Amino acid sequence: MTETTMASTEAKSSPTGQIYDLNDPALYINREISLLEFNHRVLEEAMNPTNPLLERAKFLAIFTSNMDEFFMIRVAAIKQQIAAGITKMTADGLTPKQQLAAIRKKVRSTMSEINQCFETIQTELAETGVYLHKYRELTKQQREAVEQYFKNEIYPILTPLASDPGRPFPHISNLILNLAVIVKDPETGREYFARIKVPDTLPRLVSIRSKPSDSHNTHRFVWLEDLIAHNLTALFPGYEIVDVHQFRITRNADYEIESAEASDLLEVIEETVRRRHFGFVVRFNIVVGIPDSVRQLLEENFEVGAEDTYESHGPLNLNGLMELLKLDRPDLKYPPYKAVNHQRLKNITTASQFFEIIRQGDLLLHHPYHSFSQLVDFLKAAAVDPRVLAIKQTLYRAGKNSPVVDALMEARENGKQVSALVELKARFDEESNIGWAKALESVGIHVLYGFASLKTHSKICLVVRRDEDGVLRRYVHLSTGNYNAVTANIYTDLGLFTCNPDFGADASDLFNALTGYSKKEDYKKFMVAPRSLRRGLTYLIDREIAWAQKGQPAKLLFKMNAVIDPIFIKHLYRASQAGVQIRMVARSVCGLRPGIPGLSDNIRVTSIIGRFLEHTRIYYFHNGGNPEVFLGSADLMQRNLDRRIETLFPIEDPKLKQEVITTLNTSLADNVQARLLHADGSYVRLTPAADETPCNSQLEFMTLIKNQ
Repeated sequence: MTETTMASTEAKSSPTGQIYDLNDPALYINREISLLEFNHRVLEEAMNPTNPLLERAKFLAIFTSNMDEFFMIRVAAIKQQIAAGITKMTADGLTPKQQLAAIRKKVRSTMSEINQCFETIQTELAETGVYLHKYRELTKQQREAVEQYFKNEIYPILTPLASDPGRPFPHISNLILNLAVIVKDPETGREYFARIKVPDTLPRLVSIRSKPSDSHNTHRFVWLEDLIAHNLTALFPGYEIVDVHQFRITRNADYEIESAEASDLLEVIEETVRRRHFGFVVRFNIVVGIPDSVRQLLEENFEVGAEDTYESHGPLNLNGLMELLKLDRPDLKYPPYKAVNHQRLKNITTASQFFEIIRQGDLLLHHPYHSFSQLVDFLKAAAVDPRVLAIKQTLYRAGKNSPVVDALMEARENGKQVSALVELKARFDEESNIGWAKALESVGIHVLYGFASLKTHSKICLVVRRDEDGVLRRYVHLSTGNYNAVTANIYTDLGLFTCNPDFGADASDLFNALTGYSKKEDYKKFMVAPRSLRRGLTYLIDREIAWAQKGQPAKLLFKMNAVIDPIFIKHLYRASQAGVQIRMVARSVCGLRPGIPGLSDNIRVTSIIGRFLEHTRIYYFHNGGNPEVFLGSADLMQRNLDRRIETLFPIEDPKLKQEVITTLNTSLADNVQARLLHADGSYVRLTPAADETPCNSQLEFMTLIKNQ
């Protein structure tokens, strides 16, 4: 097929007669710019005066962390493409060099907003009795107190590293805050450079003594780096401190797995984690006012130019603001919310009761509104129940001090057959997962590390039990989120308990594919990437198009993290042109342009940024009034559809299906925390019209589930 023929097959005419070439780059939003837009929406929550003050500080810390990851992964990958001479364009028509230029421009445009946001939060915190002092603002008594802390707790940890002809420039670690120190020998007048690493093992905000007049709600802090900078004479006796400046670098953390041998995968991942400490520098952060000579010295050693250097007026690495959430100041935080137990799981006293309740009907948990501890209770029940024979589990991000892992280890100690697929390639969780893999193996659990070429992102647990009636049943838990007790308190996810025989058969087939050799594509209920998920979703969208072409109501309602797969974007454009009503909540990245007349005017996209991180994936297909609803772990991204093990599963129980539809409609109706995506790629915060009832979807869910 020639290029001309291919282009013609992609050209679609709208009902108005206008013809659109679906390969036209103008129809797509750049992924990296869309991701920066998402991060900016997080920054907006830090600037939002209606949010409690400490929560705004938290959002600023999250924004900082998000930007760190963006540079470590996304920018690093683009730089590697440029270095390799790759000029392939993205769907929106940008080469790697053009993308990098666009990123730099957009990031620089936000620097003043970041500084202003921090200054505003700092000022308002002081008005409420929470002070982030500069060292020079401290009283004599306060200085004496923090200097004693420096002497006892900080000084023993610090290591000044000089750089001169006899000593090479020191290695600078990724994301670590540093002090560039210029000292002068008073005898010769000669100046020297040294670097001090600000310890990341100590609190970033050092608590200082309150004034006698302060109330019990008063909290005073000084930044750790500021305290160090004003006590450097102890580190350089006999030398004068000429100048001190903060700096920070971000290194490449985007490493591909080069080994195809599963037996070597653990070793390869461990080496990959080590290499991150030495990746090339992708971003150089400094404070305004650093002398040109020091800046030039650092840029030369980091091999970065002015285009990758970003200046800030405030403290570098605002992740440290997260420490403020530990303060006992409920007046500056969201009202406390305690997750509730599902009404059907409230009065369980024996392990066997859990399985009896699931046999009575499927059960759906909505986290963090429902307690994650109920999933842990299910695993603990399986661990101690003498009728349970085997447990199989996927672990993508288990986190630290995992009660899920503890339950699996207890099950093995009780003689159960336990298999766990621990995904070592879960980015930035590799070290934690390596630790868990070794711990699980140490008690005799059969541990698999997944595939070298595919990440196992599917969230599934299978428990095999010989029930009281003598029947061997498979109890399955499937989820949109990770088996992580910490993130379950802040991520919105849905999880299903079922003993449906078809689900059990599919779960067994999926685990057999993960642990053995299988090219199975057709499951009874599941759609599984990379073999059947893309095909299954395409069929369901085509079916909706067919309904629209028959003149019947047709509707697609999706909720996910991201939609950037060009093939599916084209398919959604075609569906819109056919008259299918498409409504989506895409939390972070969206590559399609909604609202283009004759092309996407039937598509509406919103993004919700709120108290909790929206993480649920829901796919609704109207199907002529007989809707089908799927949940799962996959977004509409190439990596999810083609390069990961993902699972979508249907909700078939009529009551639960309606519950999910209600959840989806509530998210779509959000007009308080939602932003509407416009065709130009901008997002505009929704506000209730005069005749509209305000809908904060997360608040609605908290109220609804508590009332249940």
